[in-house]
Amino acid sequence: MPAVVYGHGLKSTPLVIDYRQFEKIYSTAGESSLVDLSIDQKEPVKILIQDVQRHPITSRFLHADFHQVKMTEKITTEIELEFFGESKAVKELGGVLVKSIDKVKIECLPQDLVHNINVDVSTLNSFEDMIRVADLKLPAGIEIKGKLEDVVVLVQPPRTEEELKELEQKPVEAKVEEVEEAEKKEEAGEVKQEEAATDSVEKK
Repeated sequence: MPAVVYGHGLKSTPLVIDYRQFEKIYSTAGESSLVDLSIDQKEPVKILIQDVQRHPITSRFLHADFHQVKMTEKITTEIELEFFGESKAVKELGGVLVKSIDKVKIECLPQDLVHNINVDVSTLNSFEDMIRVADLKLPAGIEIKGKLEDVVVLVQPPRTEEELKELEQKPVEAKVEEVEEAEKKEEAGEVKQEEAATDSVEKK
């Protein structure tokens, strides 16, 4: 499998890597964990799997970008959010848990990087409660690079019977409107054809 490794102040180097070995490492490391990369049996260097290309149909890996990091320089990357716990608003009030964000952009030194950030949804006791980016409990050394006021997760009230009926009726109403619009266009087309035919006859 083709790949490329690059980094700050380093020349990009094309690679050919073992597909199965990469697949196994990527399944555990993802794009937010440091990985040791050894090229031509040289001393390993620390890298992040920066970008992965997949086949649009089979999802098979086609190419990977490796970002070689320096342990003394801060890096910017995205970390996935791991949701856990049970919300009272969901369990007792029948609400629906809505996750607006599943990863956040962060900055840190390579040694402070973690695989994911845990989000405890058990703090959501009512429909007014929400967890914002600013509320995330970050490990030491990690700084959020983004809008702190963005909502991460909340609980929506269950839909009423009236709302459910409206949702069921809307697709039907939309289809009826589409059919009526199509019929109008068809009639307009027929009228134009008749007018064109009449003009042709008059000209003859």
